[in-house]
Amino acid sequence: MAHYLNVYDESAVKSFCTSRANETKVWQSMSLLDTDVNIQQALSDAAQFGMRYVLLGICEDIGPKANLGAGGAEQAWPAFLQRFLNQPYNQFIATQKVLLLGEVHTADLMAQSALLDNQNPAHLTQLRELCEQLDQRVEAILSLIFKAGLEPIVIGGGHNNCLGIIKALAKYKNTAINAINFDPHADFRECEGRHSGNGFSYAYSAQCLKSYHVIGLHELKNNQAIIDALAAANFTFNSYQSIAVKREINLTQAVSNALESFDAAPLGVEVDLDSIAFMPVSAYTCSGFSVSDAEHFVHLAASNRHSHYLHLCEAAPIQHPSGIEAGKVHCGQVISALVNSYLQAKECA
Repeated sequence: MAHYLNVYDESAVKSFCTSRANETKVWQSMSLLDTDVNIQQALSDAAQFGMRYVLLGICEDIGPKANLGAGGAEQAWPAFLQRFLNQPYNQFIATQKVLLLGEVHTADLMAQSALLDNQNPAHLTQLRELCEQLDQRVEAILSLIFKAGLEPIVIGGGHNNCLGIIKALAKYKNTAINAINFDPHADFRECEGRHSGNGFSYAYSAQCLKSYHVIGLHELKNNQAIIDALAAANFTFNSYQSIAVKREINLTQAVSNALESFDAAPLGVEVDLDSIAFMPVSAYTCSGFSVSDAEHFVHLAASNRHSHYLHLCEAAPIQHPSGIEAGKVHCGQVISALVNSYLQAKECA
């Protein structure tokens, strides 16, 4: 399944990069994979040479569409690269330890999905079958990364991709993992065919998810069946209302309490960008957290010594009210800020 990885070389990223006299940009401090050797060996060699983190993109909106949602999540990864790679490199960011790997190959699946209407029941079934194929690719590629001892930062696509990441980490560690998710939705819908709304329920069904906590779950955006299913699995949450409306607990305490409740199993750090108010995403909202709240969440979760990856999903530049170009700038800035928070927390932990 390694052939489902599009490994980047210099020509693949050249169009994103700019230069400035007397200034080193982030792209000039990062590394690309040696494509002259086997991918698994190259990743292991990268770890030996001091790489610690791997940037991986997933350019798809099959999962959100299969969940009866809007498209556009395939545009998040290039929007991120345009912003992140051109940041100035300095003592505050350890991008010399970051490997810019490339992206999951999705072009064939996206071409098929473009012909499908998620309001047509037969087409919806096909979208969910395509999502399942994508799961297999994501799991296979993430397995290579974890096996090399590297930490992935996975960007783009829908929240459906959490399943492949969780399964890969659980199999590598030979244990079910814990996950903390900054998200108004639990993504714990029934296992009715794969889509962006049931990645965690499928992970639980596969016995890959041990403990799961949602920060910012919106009390009015999850149906009763989802809330009942979370309770039946002994999974927990702090609602958006309890944190931001009723102010019964602050964000720091909510996240800290959740992290303290987990055991020593590997931890996945998940952020659905639709947790952020006015963010161009698959499920646009005016009622949500700030960007700095999301950065704080990532900082706290990444500081936990058991954290093994960061997953940033659902950003969709085309959903910006002012159009796609404004959406690219918006998404690029926010996703870059969250990646920066993860890297800084990790290097200080």
